[in-house]
Amino acid sequence: SSKFSVNISILIVAVVIFLLVLHHNFLSLSDFLKRELSDSSPLGLQPIDFIPAAPQRLIDERNDKEISVVIAASDERLGGAIAAMNSIYHHTRANVVFHIVTLNDTVDHLRLWLSGTALKNMRYRILDFDPRVLEGKVQVDPQKADTFKPLTFARFYLPSLVPGAEKVIYVDDDVIVQDDILELYNTPLKPGHAAAFSDDCDSTTSKVAVRGAGNQYNYIGFLDYKKETIRKLAMKANTCSFNPGVFVANLTEWKSQNITKQLEKWMALNVVEELYSKTLAGSITTPPLLIVFYKQHSSIDPMWNVRHLGSSAGKRYSPQFVKAAKLLHWNGHFKPWGRTASYAEVWEKWYVPDPTGKFNLIRRHSEAYEAK
Repeated sequence: SSKFSVNISILIVAVVIFLLVLHHNFLSLSDFLKRELSDSSPLGLQPIDFIPAAPQRLIDERNDKEISVVIAASDERLGGAIAAMNSIYHHTRANVVFHIVTLNDTVDHLRLWLSGTALKNMRYRILDFDPRVLEGKVQVDPQKADTFKPLTFARFYLPSLVPGAEKVIYVDDDVIVQDDILELYNTPLKPGHAAAFSDDCDSTTSKVAVRGAGNQYNYIGFLDYKKETIRKLAMKANTCSFNPGVFVANLTEWKSQNITKQLEKWMALNVVEELYSKTLAGSITTPPLLIVFYKQHSSIDPMWNVRHLGSSAGKRYSPQFVKAAKLLHWNGHFKPWGRTASYAEVWEKWYVPDPTGKFNLIRRHSEAYEAK
């Protein structure tokens, strides 16, 4: 009988262990399902099929975190945004969602281009930017009204463009990505920093600083130090500027520091006091960012913003260096869709022809113009 009671005890222990294991598995399963349901995105895209019995460790390591990439797409440069997104999409295994900011009259053209080509499997949202938010904050010269580009200011409004995200990447439309954007997304931001940029004095850029454009790689190249408002800020004139065409933003910090309001304040002040440098060769979006983020930003790896490819038609970099770059940026007048730009063939590889033919005509037109 003692042998019998030992067997009963073993059986009871086995049953208890079995029930505990079952209970634990059930809990992690319901946890997993809860997470799956809450993760299904507002875009109505369902997460990957449920794979039963995945150990908790693997569930935690699964790479389904949404990586938000914001890009502005204006009609006359739509092909640029298309090529940039295509290059990002092809080089990543991460769950990238594009937030494409455009103006009302471009939405249909953009939709056609995305849905009618190989890009239809990308995850994206199209956002309509309202230029009225810029009233009183930008001085538009009536003679040059057609050169005013409201979308260049979209990057100032990131929290309202991507309300659910904690972190986003912003990229200009004249870039090509040659590595996994997840690496850029994982750029560490120091505590209290709302963004990380690539500095203009970093090794890859200072070698090819734009000559004769005021010092276009430090603060005096962008801000008018004769103005008292600028002098009062006590920002050293030779401080290295940074390029806002590619950056990573921590939106929790951005909101808590009210970065958008700060940027708008400097835009409005400039309208009244003309605080930007007269020799400003770069964009008018840079000066407010330089003021707000003075000594208050982290750095991205300079290989994630190899720029000035569009500053001249000549080749600045060796083919080996261009191949090694993680992100190529054609800032400057010579855009890669105009063919006279250096390394336009690298861009061409990622360009997806416009099914409506509209952008292909713009390109031919700009090539004829540049050939003159």
